[in-house]
Amino acid sequence: MKPRIVILSAFLSPLRSGAEACAEEVPLALCDRYDFTIVTARMRRSLPRRDLLSGKIPVIRVGLGLSIDKWLYPFLAPFAARSQKPIIIHAVLETFAGLALLLCRWVTPEAKRILTLQTTNRSFLKGPIVRSADKVTAISSALVSIAEGFGRKDVTKIPNGIPLALIGDAVRRNAKIQGRILFVGRLEKMKGVDTLLNAFAQLTVNNIQLRIVGDGSQRSALEQLAQELKIADRVTFTGAIPSPRVYDEFAQAQIFCGLSRSEALGNVFLEAQAAGCAVVATRRGGIPDIVEDGVTGLLVPSSDPAAAVEAIGKLLTDEGMRKRMADAGLERARRYDWRVIAERYVALYEG
Repeated sequence: MKPRIVILSAFLSPLRSGAEACAEEVPLALCDRYDFTIVTARMRRSLPRRDLLSGKIPVIRVGLGLSIDKWLYPFLAPFAARSQKPIIIHAVLETFAGLALLLCRWVTPEAKRILTLQTTNRSFLKGPIVRSADKVTAISSALVSIAEGFGRKDVTKIPNGIPLALIGDAVRRNAKIQGRILFVGRLEKMKGVDTLLNAFAQLTVNNIQLRIVGDGSQRSALEQLAQELKIADRVTFTGAIPSPRVYDEFAQAQIFCGLSRSEALGNVFLEAQAAGCAVVATRRGGIPDIVEDGVTGLLVPSSDPAAAVEAIGKLLTDEGMRKRMADAGLERARRYDWRVIAERYVALYEG
């Protein structure tokens, strides 16, 4: 009989980002060795209470099928986990799933508890959540430091991965478009898209276009800013594009630019590198873990349009530099395939 592991993740696809990808891809990669069940919040009445992820991994959805389910999740998930009689409970993301893991200390005391830190967010509960886990992983050096600030000295750094095969398929069916700059992500202040628009408006290179893929609370304000900067005819807001279609956007872009003010890791930069984009990014959070300044991309200060103009301009006008960085980025991205990353969790599960 295979060892039984419960994954706690408040959200899954289609509400998927890096944390949810981890909660799905690790079980899919290791299901031949472990008996996984994922416990998540239901969130929508159209979603069944029980399901199979990719026809392989049982999924239990708790709650009423309403948006309030994320608040109910920490209290319902421990009992759903207990019903599976696991030897390990692994919470991916320290917010709702982390609180559920904390409560598992009393609901399922016999199970080993593993916590994966995914965000730089701080709350009064983060310390107790981090300290209560038997083992802690973090997706970047920045998050390792945060965990150590709560007294943990045994944190294992395991980054999120990327679907290298899907991105490779997109690269094979698309060609790079000359002068195309890309951003993919949530349109929120922390992502620095306003800085990107201001920088783009100052670029003097001819025949360039900017595509902004994603949605969020700042979208209308950013569209208005593009109008005010008189660049709206060269900027396309596509809205959110789901995986795997979004990888076509990466495959067509020459440069990926993400000027984040805060970033736990930044999987999107890995996806861009895997698609052969040269990268312009900031030195915030976990980004320097995956974008090596001057090698796989150029790092600039956040909220600094002038620095971004200089970096983007270099990559647009120096084809040799752009190609060298794109090639180096692709080589680095190969280390982050989900099948490779998942193997690093085996030592935690077996230890």
